[in-house]
Amino acid sequence: MNTPVTPPLPEPSAWHAVGLTVNGESVAAQVESRLLLSDFLRGRLGLTGTHAGCEHGVCGSCTVLVDGAPVRSCLTFAVQCEGAEIRTVESLAPGDAPLSAVQRAYHECHGMQCGYCTPGLLMTTTALASGECRPTEAEVADALSGHLCRCTGYRNIRRAVERSLDAQFGEEPAR
Repeated sequence: MNTPVTPPLPEPSAWHAVGLTVNGESVAAQVESRLLLSDFLRGRLGLTGTHAGCEHGVCGSCTVLVDGAPVRSCLTFAVQCEGAEIRTVESLAPGDAPLSAVQRAYHECHGMQCGYCTPGLLMTTTALASGECRPTEAEVADALSGHLCRCTGYRNIRRAVERSLDAQFGEEPAR
């Protein structure tokens, strides 16, 4: 008895067309399936403010906003962002624009030293400050727990986050 032979399925393409918005600009590109968002932003678009630290999603230095939510760009494939709106640290004060309220708070509170972790922290803080209501201390602690900083000891980072939230919500933190 002869069983019909099913032809093999064609190999999936390693390349994909992706369309997304990065810092307010439409971007269309051909990307490999395995291209990380961090590598796409840095290598293909020249947005080197997104730092690639551990490349395992632990340090938070590569954090960008994808549709308003903080995301580790070293754990996200560029093809996963089809149709998404991406914001990098470059979007906070483009060109000669004045510093954003979040950047100003980090500057005023000395919330950085070497600065390597700062872009990711700025983006996470931007997301915290963009909600409809002020995050609780527990929500702030949870958001910051995904970031490693070897220089500051976090005290000034926490002060900068609180100052950012004060500027945005103009009220005392929710307890």
